[in-house]
Amino acid sequence: MKIPQLPAPRGVRIAGTGSFTPDAILSNEDLSKMVDTSDEWIVQRTGIHRRHICEPNSEGTFSMANKALERAIEDAGIDPSTIDMIIVGTVTSEMTCPSTAARLTAACGATPAGAFDVSAACCGFMYSMNLGESLIRVGRANRVAVLGVDHMTSLMDYDDRSCSILFGDAAGAAILEAVDDPNRGSIHQTMHADGRGWGALYIPRKSGDIAENDTEEGIRLGCLRMNGREVYKFAVTKFQRAISSALEATGLEPDDVGIYICHQSNLRIIESAVEKLGLPEDRVYININEYGNTSAGSVGLCLDEVRKKKLVDESKPMLMVAFGGGMTWSSSVWNW
Repeated sequence: MKIPQLPAPRGVRIAGTGSFTPDAILSNEDLSKMVDTSDEWIVQRTGIHRRHICEPNSEGTFSMANKALERAIEDAGIDPSTIDMIIVGTVTSEMTCPSTAARLTAACGATPAGAFDVSAACCGFMYSMNLGESLIRVGRANRVAVLGVDHMTSLMDYDDRSCSILFGDAAGAAILEAVDDPNRGSIHQTMHADGRGWGALYIPRKSGDIAENDTEEGIRLGCLRMNGREVYKFAVTKFQRAISSALEATGLEPDDVGIYICHQSNLRIIESAVEKLGLPEDRVYININEYGNTSAGSVGLCLDEVRKKKLVDESKPMLMVAFGGGMTWSSSVWNW
């Protein structure tokens, strides 16, 4: 009997990208009327000026994802029925069942593509992209749609200044597809988690979910809770380590990278990494001033913007990195 052979490893290319942000704006001035804060205070500590927010009852996780995916499909110029898998990174699925990804197969015309959601907080798009790329590389799929989307304002307690000033809503999508050249695609990727720190950033649904060290009075269930000091320390450490480890693993120097796409959590965290690691400042993409922290939507939104603005030097690798609740962190070095 002839033993079937596994397919040879292949390369992967980004065939198209798309993104969506709501039209409604929540500015720092608006927030100052809702909670004890000011534009100066927010900008100084985070670099955020405003954020885009969903219209209540008319926009949400699914609608944003659907629009971002439609734009990515159009950008790639493909027939959606040729998509083999849809992977959606989100922590704000409107329903536990069905998944947002499953609903998207019908909405975009990709039925009967496989579909599932990934819950990795702000790393959602990175996890989805790494999974999708790996499926294609080993021959399990030929074309995969990956998304990161979060309706974070649906989780906000606007009496809580520590969280409410940070987050906005957005979706980002990419179409990945197989190519013959195995050197294209992700040449290095990581996906990590450390559950010991879960209580620093979490969403309690019932009183028993509240972290032992979260002793504040009047905790609003169903809203995001954050220990800002602990999250900041974690983010600064893991963010810099993820970048330096990716450079070391691939033998790249900071100047060898064409574009750095980083999760937009806090401008000060990004600036610290630029300074400590000697990254070329003009190649580290920033849009947090306009959108705030959009969780899983962040990296995908940045990826679409750098492509549409033609900021990509395809002769050099791209480095993407994210970190978030869980606690999770992830990276990918990508050859165009």
